Amino acid sequence: MTATLPVETLSPDQAAAELERLAREIAGHDRRYYQDDAPIVSDADYDALRARNAAIEARFPELVRPDSPSRKVGAAPAPKFAKVKHHVPMLSLQNAMSEGEAVEFVARMRRFLGVADDARLAITAEPKIDGLSCSLRYEGGRLAVAATRGDGFEGEDVTANVRTISDVPERLHGDAPAVFEVRGEVYLSHADFAAINARQAAEGKPAFANPRNAAAGSLRQLDWRITQSRPLKFFAYGWGEVSGDLPAATQFGMVAALRSFGFATNDLTTLCHSAEELLAHYRLIESQRASLGYDIDGVVYKVDSIELQNRLGFVSRSPRWAIAHKFSAEKATTLVKAIDIQVGRTGAHTPVAKLEPVTVGGVVVQNATLHNADEIARLGVRVGDTVEIQRAGDVIPQVVRVIEDAPRGEAPYAFPDVCQCELKTPLVREELASGEASAVRRCTGEFACPFQRIEHLRLFVSRRAFDIEGLGEKQIAFFFEDADLPVKEPAAIFTLARRDAANFKKLKDKDGFGTTSVKNLFAAIEARRTVALERFLYALGIRHVGETTARQLARAYGSWTAFCAAAEKIAAGDEAARAEMDAIDQIGDAVVGAVAAFFAEPHNLGIVENLVAEVTILDAEQPRSESPVAGKTVVFTGTLEKMTRDEAKAMAERLGAKVAGSVSAKTSYVVAGPGAGSKLDKAKGLGVVVLTEDEWFELIGETR
Repeated sequence: MTATLPVETLSPDQAAAELERLAREIAGHDRRYYQDDAPIVSDADYDALRARNAAIEARFPELVRPDSPSRKVGAAPAPKFAKVKHHVPMLSLQNAMSEGEAVEFVARMRRFLGVADDARLAITAEPKIDGLSCSLRYEGGRLAVAATRGDGFEGEDVTANVRTISDVPERLHGDAPAVFEVRGEVYLSHADFAAINARQAAEGKPAFANPRNAAAGSLRQLDWRITQSRPLKFFAYGWGEVSGDLPAATQFGMVAALRSFGFATNDLTTLCHSAEELLAHYRLIESQRASLGYDIDGVVYKVDSIELQNRLGFVSRSPRWAIAHKFSAEKATTLVKAIDIQVGRTGAHTPVAKLEPVTVGGVVVQNATLHNADEIARLGVRVGDTVEIQRAGDVIPQVVRVIEDAPRGEAPYAFPDVCQCELKTPLVREELASGEASAVRRCTGEFACPFQRIEHLRLFVSRRAFDIEGLGEKQIAFFFEDADLPVKEPAAIFTLARRDAANFKKLKDKDGFGTTSVKNLFAAIEARRTVALERFLYALGIRHVGETTARQLARAYGSWTAFCAAAEKIAAGDEAARAEMDAIDQIGDAVVGAVAAFFAEPHNLGIVENLVAEVTILDAEQPRSESPVAGKTVVFTGTLEKMTRDEAKAMAERLGAKVAGSVSAKTSYVVAGPGAGSKLDKAKGLGVVVLTEDEWFELIGETR
């Protein structure tokens, strides 16, 4: 019962299985929230999933997955807008779900920075607005580009729509930097939300579920006049790229600068100097929540000094120097109408409770994941049961318990023993290294299973992979079954136009298609014949190689030729190649093993060979940095005296370096403190440059 066992009781194998489930489930919820503006579950349930994932990773750091939710933010931008690359990534915040976690955040900051418990450490506290994150780029004081968060690295161009928001100045007041990116939240007030829904009802249109969805839908309109008709607002609270010096040296000072430039900032932002002061302000804001006139779902704490923020750096998808202290969950009861099974591309069978629609905190909830058979058994959920669900804010619902006093369903749910496809392939619970059975049941059909092959194809064309517009779930299913233009592997997508031209039966004459739609589809496919290396690697569907891992591998190897050669060597048992991949930061045995297994399978190699013949794979983009260590590989070893190991790693990555866990011939620098052992010896043997801490700071141009 890995899905619900306390984290402290999990075995390593149980933890690995649980982390795999959490990565898959959270990724699906991210897509529904960030891309579709249509979450199916609540914030509290979503936050609970992330909190469990973080707790397991903290206990088993060696099991952190390359596709872990802790390493990703948001979802890929939707295809209907032009895309904008963020010069400085728009990352999300880690969450604190209790006062204890908020207190630990302050203690963690002190430990990282070496600040004594009795020394003052200034931290700002501000309401967490429940809206849509947006970045506004000003050049020469004028608004040049406005973009959504997207996947944190690339968002959607919504400049024309943002210009209609009265809180966003077209020209900055005062003496602002030549390039100044302002970050903030687009939202709707409660009064304006009610007025919009009244207008929707009068026009016979469906009502919006809540202000956040309404704001997101309003900002992402192709017609800016629709956006203009909806009174969106904007709170500024941060910044991205800034040319020259920042206007202030503190977070609180930067908020004041944003206000002086003409932006609305939140009056409830304050400066605190202890965990007790932070919690007092949290309770104050929570007590005023209902009367604010706009939605918030927590309070954000940020280390005030920007110099300290830079020292603290980032951990994966989040700044280390900030945290969101979330409000508690809201709950409701509803009826379980059915339990459906979803089959993923790895053959995992995930049960989903189909619920009688219920509104919780303004969001209509209709589905909730049940994770696996063990979770169903633990809860005792039956079709026909009344259950309690909980949510907070605007994302992810979760079944908390069955209401025992309500009428019960007729019979316990029987989890299927065979796959849902026509092959009826048996389901198995993989045996973990401990000898226990995995909680996840998988189809043994692999590529013979239509569900898995279709899911692989859907992944291939998805927004984070090849991003082929017009090839959605329905179209992939159609081509998979079509006798005239079958698509059974990715390369077949790129031969569709040629095969259609040679066929007597034309695609334009089939139901659901026409001359224009076929022309647009073929044009969209042609537009994706050139693809970034990281997208290509992700699109292959190699197990354990998610979006973040693909980016790490692409950056490490630089080109498809180099990666493919290394992967084939690893598959053939080359230990040196295996060690080189394993040394890449955030890449571990699970990824290396998955790559080896993928490239050792002749069927997979044939698929890849056919695909490579149809596309052009661009070399990886290297970090945009002018630092002397950009693109270099650095290993830290020994006891560091002027910075913690975490700070050292964060600093190197901020400067564009790659941090590795072991020394190889490709290591550029080894930074060695007292007590350095085998890594230092290996570095000397390989002729790698060895630096002291002082020499490292001299190299990067910093002083300590």
